Amino acid sequence: LFAYPVLMAADILIYDSDVVPVGTDQKQHVEVTRDIAIKINEIYGEGLLKLPEPRIRESMAKVPGLDGQKMSKSYGHTLDIFGPEKAQRKKVMRIKTDSAEVDEPKDPEASLIYQLYQLFANEADQETMAQDFRQGGVGYGDFKKRLWEAYWEYFAPMRARREELLQNRDHVDQVLTNGAAKARELATTVLGRVRQAMGL
Repeated sequence: LFAYPVLMAADILIYDSDVVPVGTDQKQHVEVTRDIAIKINEIYGEGLLKLPEPRIRESMAKVPGLDGQKMSKSYGHTLDIFGPEKAQRKKVMRIKTDSAEVDEPKDPEASLIYQLYQLFANEADQETMAQDFRQGGVGYGDFKKRLWEAYWEYFAPMRARREELLQNRDHVDQVLTNGAAKARELATTVLGRVRQAMGL
């Protein structure tokens, strides 16, 4: 159990990370990393290791899964960016809702459909859906369709780019090779600096 936070901290610190993009529940990992770096700096010299800061986008701080809990592949309630269209549409249309009638006003903020819709739709469309929730007259089936369309359209450029890359594996391999070389060079520099400070 002790080894995991140390290894995690090493993965961050070895690349002189200034900022680490995380969700709310990963913020503590960065805090542990900072604590380890502070202790090492106190012993071996201030500034030896950078102190990374967590970066949390409030709109993405906690993405709900299709059952309302935190989205996680291990829970099996995710929407796959590159998953088959039919299968992903079924997932959206199966989102559980309450028993409110079509004509009843509904609270958008309490709806998982609206929470997910906010991740993909522009502000105008979000406001329209929120108004339709509050006014009543629109059923959950319609809201699910809007969510599906916004989600599928949002990731369309990513799916297209993925298809392009799949047709050019040599390019992908070269990008990975170049990236690994740059990462190795940076890690070697940091590791050398730490070893020298520690007298190793």
